[in-house]
Formats: sequence, C-alpha cells, structure tokens
Amino acid sequence: MQTTPAQSGHEHAYPAHWEADVVLRDGGTAHLRPITPDDAQRLVSFYEQVSDESKYYRFFAPYPRLSDRDVHRFTHHDYVDRVGLAATVGGEFIATVRYDRVDGRGLPASGPADEAEVAFLVQDAHQGRGVASALLEHIAAVARERDIRRFTAEVLPANTKMIKVFTDAGYTQKRSFEDGVVRLQLDLEPTDRSLAVQRAREQRAEARSVQRLIAPGSVAVIGTGRAPGGMGRTVLRNLLAGGFTGRVHAVNHAFPEDTARLEPEGVPAHRSVLGIPEPVDLAVIAVPAEQVPSVVAECGEHGVQGLVVLSAGYGESGADGRHRQRELVRQARSYGMRIIGPNAFGLINTAAGVRLNASLSPELPAAGRIGLFSQSGAIGIALLSGLHRRAAGLVGISSFVSAGNRADVSGNDFLQYWHDDPDTDLVLMYLESIGNPRKFTRLARRTAARKPVVVVKGARHGGAAPTGHAVPSTRIPDATVSDLLRQAGVIRVDTVTELADTGLLLASQPLPAGPRVAILGNSESLALLTYDACLTDGLRPQPPYDLTTGAQPADFRRALAGALADEECDAVVVTAIPWVGDASAADLAAALREAVAASPSPAAKPVTVVHLEIPGLAEALAEPPGAGADDADADAGGAAVRIPAYPAAERAVRALAEAARYARWRRLAAEPGRVPEYEDIDEAGAAADIEVLLEAHGAVLAPPPEGPRAVTLSAPDTQRLLARYGIAVMPALPAPDPDGAVRAAGRLGFPVALKPTAPHLRHRADLGGVRLDLGGETELRRAYTELTELLGKPEEIRLVVQSMAPRGVDTVVRAAIDPAAGAVLSFGLAGAPSLLLGDTAHRLVPVTDRDAAEQIRSIRTAPLLFGWRGATPVDTRALEELLLRVSRLVDDHPEVVGADLEPVIVAPHGVHVLGATIRLSPAPARTDLGPRSLPVV
Repeated sequence: MQTTPAQSGHEHAYPAHWEADVVLRDGGTAHLRPITPDDAQRLVSFYEQVSDESKYYRFFAPYPRLSDRDVHRFTHHDYVDRVGLAATVGGEFIATVRYDRVDGRGLPASGPADEAEVAFLVQDAHQGRGVASALLEHIAAVARERDIRRFTAEVLPANTKMIKVFTDAGYTQKRSFEDGVVRLQLDLEPTDRSLAVQRAREQRAEARSVQRLIAPGSVAVIGTGRAPGGMGRTVLRNLLAGGFTGRVHAVNHAFPEDTARLEPEGVPAHRSVLGIPEPVDLAVIAVPAEQVPSVVAECGEHGVQGLVVLSAGYGESGADGRHRQRELVRQARSYGMRIIGPNAFGLINTAAGVRLNASLSPELPAAGRIGLFSQSGAIGIALLSGLHRRAAGLVGISSFVSAGNRADVSGNDFLQYWHDDPDTDLVLMYLESIGNPRKFTRLARRTAARKPVVVVKGARHGGAAPTGHAVPSTRIPDATVSDLLRQAGVIRVDTVTELADTGLLLASQPLPAGPRVAILGNSESLALLTYDACLTDGLRPQPPYDLTTGAQPADFRRALAGALADEECDAVVVTAIPWVGDASAADLAAALREAVAASPSPAAKPVTVVHLEIPGLAEALAEPPGAGADDADADAGGAAVRIPAYPAAERAVRALAEAARYARWRRLAAEPGRVPEYEDIDEAGAAADIEVLLEAHGAVLAPPPEGPRAVTLSAPDTQRLLARYGIAVMPALPAPDPDGAVRAAGRLGFPVALKPTAPHLRHRADLGGVRLDLGGETELRRAYTELTELLGKPEEIRLVVQSMAPRGVDTVVRAAIDPAAGAVLSFGLAGAPSLLLGDTAHRLVPVTDRDAAEQIRSIRTAPLLFGWRGATPVDTRALEELLLRVSRLVDDHPEVVGADLEPVIVAPHGVHVLGATIRLSPAPARTDLGPRSLPVV
C-alpha cells in the first residue's frame, strides 16, 4: 500500500481523483497517478532505463544518475505548488511530468502566483506512443484546479519531439529563443483548438485499441478443454472453421507436459501462455472466474495486447462479482491491455485478411458492411441469425462484438473505430446501458454525419442499469434519451426486429431525397395499408397505383420503371400478393431488379417490397450478383440490384420513414447551426453574481459528504441573474393581505393577476387558484377573499400580484444538469395535457439556432404556436431566442444546475416570462470536457 502525503505528515492529502487510465496512440493503456514518497525506488529504476541523450535533453547536461537529494525532491510534493505525475505500465514508471509554481522572476512561489515551470521525461522505449501528450493534458487540468494559468518550459532546440508535444497541444502559446534554449509559454485555458486536438487524439487512440483487438495476428484460447465441448474448445474450433488467417494456440494448464499439439485440430498446445514462443496479440479467456487473475497476469507478462473474457461470475453475480470485475479491469489496464467482457459472447471480423471468429457463434457470418455491437450475447446471437436468415446475399457483417458486462471496451470505443473503418458503412447497436451519454451522443453525431447509426435500447423502463453494468446513474427519462439521440442523428428504434428491418434497408438502398412515396402493386387493400402506414410515420404517399390481381411481372417492371422516373417521388414501395398465372417469385424478382437497374439513376431512390405469402420472393430479391440469374438478367444489370422485402407494410414503411428522417438530418448537419452571440449578455457579471451567491449560501465551503446540494435562489436574485442574459421576468409583488394587494396593484397598474406562489400550489391552474384581468380595487379585494377561502390562509398560500401579460400560448422552458448526460434544455406547452402526454422536447446544451427551431416544432402540440384553427400565430422567433439565451446561461456557468421558466407566454409579438426559478451548486466535474481518460472502474 502506498503511503499518502497526508499519512506522512504533509499538509495536503493525496489527490486520488487525479488518477486515470488512458489509451495511448498505439492502442495500449497506461495508468497516470500522482507521484508519492513510496515511489523512490521506482523512480531510480525508471531513470536507469532512460538513455543518456534523453537525460541530457531533460537536464541540459550529462546527468547519469539521480542523487538522493534529487530522488527526494522528485518524489515529495505538496500537490499544490509542486506536483509530479507518473505514467505506469505493470506498476513501473514509463514517463513522468512535474510542475513547480514560480513567480515573475522564475523563483519558487505559492499562490496567488499563477505560473509554473513544467518538464517531462519519457523512457526511450515508450517515446512515440503519445505518453507525453496525455501527461500534458492531465498536468494542465491539475494546474488549472490549483489556480495556475500558464506553463513555461525550456527545451533544447534539438529536442524536437518535446517541442512538438507543446506546439501541437492546441493551447495559446508564445515562443522565444534565448541563450540557446527554446522558451515556450502556454496559456492553460482550454481553446476550441486544444479541445479538437484532444478529441482527435482520443479518437485515434481508442480506434487503434479496438483495431488491436479485432485484427490480431495470433490468438491464444486459454481454457481449451482436453475433451470436445466447453467454451474454450468451441471458440478454438470456431476460429479454425472460420478460416482465421493468423496463428492459433490452445492453452490449458491441465494439458500433459508432453502435449505439443491438440488433436484433431492440430494446433500448438501449451500449459501456459508464457510457454508460447512468439508474440500473442489476443487472448480468449474461458476459465473459471477464480482462475482469471493468474491468467491475466501471465498474459500481461507475455505482452498480450488484448483480452476477450468469456468467463462469468462477475458483475452479474452480485457484490463479490462486482468487486472481481473492478479488479479484473484494473489488473488488465495495469499491463496496458484492454478487455472485451467479462461474460462476453465474443468477437468477429469478416475481413478477408483476418476472418476472425473468436466467439461462440458456430459460423462466421457472411462478409458485408454492417458493424454490429450488442451488450447481450442472446440478442447478439438472435441478430446474427436473423440477418443471415433474412438477408443472405442482401447484406453482411464487417465486424461484430458482444461485450457482455462491458467493463472496459464499450460501444463508445467501437463507434470510434467504425467512424473511420472503410469496411463499415452502417452501425447497428443493441444497448442496455449508456455509460457516458454525453460522450456517446458526441461520438454518434460525428459518425452519423458519415454513416447511419441505428440503436435499440433495452431496459428502457427499469430505472437502473442491467446487472453487471457499472455505469453512472442517470435521472433522465427514456423519452429524453430518445430526443438526445435523435439530436445526434442516431436512428432510435424500439425493437430488435425494427433494428434488423431498418438495417436491411439502409445497407442495401440509397437514402431518400425526401418524404414522397410512390406505392404500386397488385392488391388495392395491401396498397391502402401501406398508404395509411406512410401517413402514420410522417411520409407523404402518392395515391396507390393498383395493377389489379391479373398483373404479371412485366406489368410490375413497367410500373416500377415509371415510378423511378417520376420526379415527384423520392422512394417506391412495391406491394405484391400471389397472382394468377405461371410466373414464379424469381420471375417477379427479376422484373423488379431489371426495372431498378434500367432506371436513369438506379442509385437515386430506395425501393422496398411488401409481400404476402409469396415463398422465395425475398430470397430471389436478395441474391448477390451473378447468383441464380440467367444471362439475360445479368446483361440487363438486374442481377447486380438487391431489394429488401418485408412481410408487413408497417415494417417496410417504418424502416423507410427512419431512413427519410435520417437523410433529412444528414442534409441539415452538412450545414450545422450556430450558437448566436448576443451583445447584451454579461457573462462576467453573471459569474461574479454566482460566486457571491454560492458563498452566501455556504455551498462552496461546506458541501455535504454526498456532494454539494443545490440552493434555490430568491426571486430577486433569480431575476437579477436572468437579466444578465437578457431575460426579463415580469415582476410579482407580495400581497400579504388585501390592502397589500391593492398597494401592489397601484404600483404595477391595473389590470393585474392574483396568484399563489406556495410550492404546492404553483402552476396548478386545475385548482382554480389564479385570478386574471382584475381591473380595479373592488375586483382585486373580492378575488383575494375567494382565494383565501378556497386555498388557505394568506401566509400559507403566499399570494402575489403581477401585471397582466398579453394573450398568447403558455409554455414551459427548463434546463437541468444530469450527472451523466450534462445540461439538457427542455421545452413544452404548459398544462396538464402536455404533462400527461409527455409532450416535451429535449436538446443537449449548447443549443444551436437550428436546434432551437427544431425543438419548438417537434412537440405534438406545436400547431398551437403556428395559428391552429385560424388563431393568430405567436412569435416563435422570440421563443427561439429565449431558448438560446437559457442554453447560453447554463453552458457558460456549470454552477447553474437548474433553471425553470414557467409559465412563458408566447404572444403574437414577444415572449413574457411570468415565473422563474434558478438553482445553483458548485460547478460539477464535466468529465467529457476534461483530459481524456477511460471510465473509472
């Protein structure tokens, strides 16, 4: 156990929250942590392995060894003015970084001095892995936490690698050359460029970490049974049967010592991975949970790059299992390895140069361009089987992973990989929990701009993550998650069947240019069902074209050719029922394929088929090029066209509607909205107000053990803070008695409103507790008497008088901070119907002008804002501006953890905020905006 400075008598306790696991440029991992006095021997050993040249670059002179005084200085820190961090692999140092706070003359100093000298040292064997860049991100975050705003560094001109670390970081910097030394000064305030650099490095590193897992040159199956059967032996046979192009080793400590090869498979057999005389890239572990730690240790010592842990008995088995799971991840990361699992189903890569089936799937799926991620083994099996059964020849898989408890590698990592993967055009994901929703939506938005991402989420209504999934808790409801995913361009579907349906269409058809749909077929009834389904899903169907039940394949071909040539439609749905005549399903399929191939722009419009009881039609439509097509078809190009078929109109139309919505999002995303700047916003003044208010409430100095509680501001403080952002709240004056109400009305001017403000009565119009348009003293006194008789004593209901706002539509604007998702902006109409229907739209902050416009139009009751039934349209432009100002407030000031504006009356000209509440709390950690690191286990 390491001794912390607090235990050693130092003033400042060991900052455990600075520890982090990071993915390096080559996909391996390292553990970053503060250096402690117990690290003296590690530091000496580390220094001995650094070359003389690197030592010279660090100290500007020959420095063969560290003195005892050096060792003491470099291992004893106060964690405020002097801080050292180390990157470790296998418990040993591979790099260090240190800062020392200095004053304007470069002498050691304490606060309020806000500058520090920084220096790095990286072992030569680990240079080029991005270790120094990761350390710079973390030491900069530490420095900002300690009120240091600038780093200075002196570097020899020949040390080009270190100069590049600083200059490529993206911080605002100054550079000078003095006395033969390059002097660099970095402003540590994050910039758009530094954040972009950080995220680009994160993407490359995490993608590379998946690449190491998914394209190994050699695989060891640890736990291969001596007899047929069992997980290990099954995976071994699946690897061989799939045609894995690399080397395979069987490992079992129970193999007899003289066993050199495992028969009948004919692969090398070993009692330990340490006995394999060559590097091993991937280890598949299928041993009991209690044996896994020793196996992982051996893999780490042998230099294995990644693990697939099939073993169960971890987080899904209770508290002891969760502890085992945490220790498993810590142990693997300490050796620089990443884990798929535990309790995983396995990993598949169909690329011709790999052909990896390190899973329990009995066969390697057909190669294709779909990346498939499943947190459930059972769902993963069902998806692979269903796609193979329905889509043989139509689509295939590029890569598949079933992550099990996903203790380490998650869907976020595979999104990073699939973003740039040239073999993947479509991503399908089954998720049961989203460990970092903010990061997931960011990554999904970036990937969706290139290729579709389709997600079905299980456990939508359970209120907790599935057993075994160690993820942060989140309070946001499923409807909010759905809105946030759609904001990011993710296609959210409800069932695994819809996931497959949508995937089949997106993988085989072009995106529609719009919502206009042509419907044709030989059944009027089936066409009408399709027409209704289109209207239900927001598409714009043309009147169906009925070919009658006597239609032959040639009639279908002519009709489809006409629809594809029609500039008034964007997609075509062909409906078919059994017909009278000798034509076969293959004949109809050939006719439809020929029509598509012969169209002027065969890749311009998606075509789907809805059929009832026509055996063999789906298979004939999905045949790959040249398979089963006669020479005439091939010459016409029909054999190169594949069309998805569905057994129900609703399923085909739902998939088409999702494709149309995604296509629209993608067109809009090509020209993203912007976050407007408003000249009247006083960000600095708001920050000063917030600091004073938090100190006044004691929120900064005395947070409770579970974290600081939010404090609700008084009405005057709320109004003052909102005014800093150009948001005016109509004043409401207290009315403790009838005379006080009359005096308040005299100050405001009649007509006025009288309403209670007690928490249990606010926004409860259903109780009849509001009186409007009170034009004089008599009416006001009478209303006062009525409300106190109806609702209670004046001191209980807290009546206020407020000026009347113009007539309009009552709405609600809210912003709240979720620990996992970040700041979420919500909008809906006020009143019980919207609450009962859940008719509220949500967007992640910061909201762009396009987001705001989409948000107010996305609720079902939006027509009330735009002149429904002849009413006067209200000022939606002013409403959009209000949403943008609230978004700016919570984005600029993370201390604002809640903002409720209710009601907001949107009038024909302008908006009027009648009530507002603001909640403050010390700024929460925003991990997605901090230095990159893997999730804490």
